[in-house]
Amino acid sequence: MAPRIWTIGYEGLRLEELVAELQAAGVRRVLDVRFRPQSRRAGFSKTRLGATLQEAGIAYENRRTLGTPPDIRWLYRNRRVQEGAEQYRAHLRDTAGEELDALAAELDDGPATALLCFEAQPHECHRRQVTDALRERRPELVVIDL
Repeated sequence: MAPRIWTIGYEGLRLEELVAELQAAGVRRVLDVRFRPQSRRAGFSKTRLGATLQEAGIAYENRRTLGTPPDIRWLYRNRRVQEGAEQYRAHLRDTAGEELDALAAELDDGPATALLCFEAQPHECHRRQVTDALRERRPELVVIDL
């Protein structure tokens, strides 16, 4: 069976809806790929989100090294998605190779894992660049966007 990874953005979701989607998909671990895991939305900052997921039987890890640095995030927020994606790909190559290698290696035997960020649309988010980088390491990887 090919390895799988899920992605989800919490934009437009209530916390209980996020948890329900993850549970319905069988996700057992969330990797929060926000550079700053804070949110103005109640329940979506690191500590509260981690506790809520834990109560639901889902492990939570913040992976700041896979987050979008502020200068690149600015590009995404200002609808310069292609430019942001290009700069983020370069950032990943320069800073996160070992972490991506390790994550790619654990997809076979690790828990069902989802990458979490804010943006609802994966093609408008750096999550797509992370999954593309994982596919470079594991071409058979199946990516499921929730």
